[in-house]
Amino acid sequence: MNRFTIQLDEIQAAYTAEPNPTIEVRLERIGRIEKMIAANEEKLCKALVADFGVRDSIETRLVELKGLYQACAYTRKHLKEWMKPVQVEIPFYMGGSEAWIESQSIGVVGIMSPWNYPVRLALLPAIAAFAAGNRVWLKPSERSSRTSGFLASLIQEYFHPSEFCVTTGGSDVAEQFAALPFAHLFFTGSEAIGKKVMRAAAESLTPITLELGGKSPAMIDSSAKLKDAAASIAYGKLLNSGQTCIAPDYVLIEESLQDAFIQQLQTAAHQQFSDPKELTGPIDDEQLQYWQHLLSDAIDRGAKAIPLLNNPSAGGRRFEPVALIQVPQDARVLHEEIFGPILPIVTVANSAAAIEYINKRPHPLALYWFGKNKKNLQQVLEQTRSGGVTINDVFLHAALESLPFGGVGSSGMGKYHGKAGFDTFSYQKSILEVRGLLGTNLMKGTKPAHPPYGKKIERLLRTLK
Repeated sequence: MNRFTIQLDEIQAAYTAEPNPTIEVRLERIGRIEKMIAANEEKLCKALVADFGVRDSIETRLVELKGLYQACAYTRKHLKEWMKPVQVEIPFYMGGSEAWIESQSIGVVGIMSPWNYPVRLALLPAIAAFAAGNRVWLKPSERSSRTSGFLASLIQEYFHPSEFCVTTGGSDVAEQFAALPFAHLFFTGSEAIGKKVMRAAAESLTPITLELGGKSPAMIDSSAKLKDAAASIAYGKLLNSGQTCIAPDYVLIEESLQDAFIQQLQTAAHQQFSDPKELTGPIDDEQLQYWQHLLSDAIDRGAKAIPLLNNPSAGGRRFEPVALIQVPQDARVLHEEIFGPILPIVTVANSAAAIEYINKRPHPLALYWFGKNKKNLQQVLEQTRSGGVTINDVFLHAALESLPFGGVGSSGMGKYHGKAGFDTFSYQKSILEVRGLLGTNLMKGTKPAHPPYGKKIERLLRTLK
């Protein structure tokens, strides 16, 4: 028995002593997360700058911290309703019986969070787990070591380790963590690591949620207003320097529109991110080298790079955002998740060809469609599969707590946010109370089916048809 197993036993013992926390206890724990963030916004922003090198505090507050406040407020508003038993329909032949579903807590939830949004993506699932009445054990990413370390110290200050425990460390710690027999394991990260986590969890049959990524397309219909589409895509690709699981990974557009779109894209990128202090840096040298390798591989194979900003190396930017055109299909950038400020542009003949292109590839985590043609839009929605869709903008489907968020196929399994997160970390117990008709023994439960068999059972079978 190692220290992790002992630690899990201690948290499990605390949960066993309080397996059905009241709504007041659940909301108080969520409220502590809210207070913890509110009291340390500035310090968290500084920790993120220390990890990324460049990361504007407004961007951090907007895309990380604001989402946490929204999740707390939404949960506070709806938790009472989520916790209520749900009555279900009873067939007439079961007399006066009553059936319902109760949501129960499941135990200790393990969370493995990523480095790209190391505060938001650590605490959002924790809020959902607390709402469902569970205890939480977090393993944050070692690549955002300063933020992860600071967040760990804050959680230790605001929570008892039997409520909300944090363990930091590298891949060796992550491997041991993933193998623990949690009530549920929640992982956000790459597909490659997700497979390893799933294999480790399978040893103890731990239920798992995988929030992965993949190549999320931005489809520009011929009916789109190019200026608006370019502004949204530039924002989606350059926010956090593209280090976002639902960033637009590539663009599908008709060839006749490509030049005009690139012009609008450059204009939008310059308007939004010309200040070098507002373009987030790569998390580390490993990420920077990955971008450089993707770019050089594409160019070596014949792609043409088009700078998105017209003041190269302003303020010593470590990487210049680019669009890529004429990209050969064997280029790495068209097959690997980019997770950076590189935007391949793929030309297609029409909307049907764009749909075909998407469907020949793994299902993406997000899909973005730009245009006004409702018929083409409906075809895209009906004929493609993706974790979520935003129409005529980027990201926003993931910002709504009322919409479940998650992937499909290789982009993930399971969902959270709002009620979906509460359900993910709850056990839905089915309950039937058997009663006879009008308080009598008539038609009570299994009684009409009891042997000896004969004409009585024959009549029952005809009734049940």
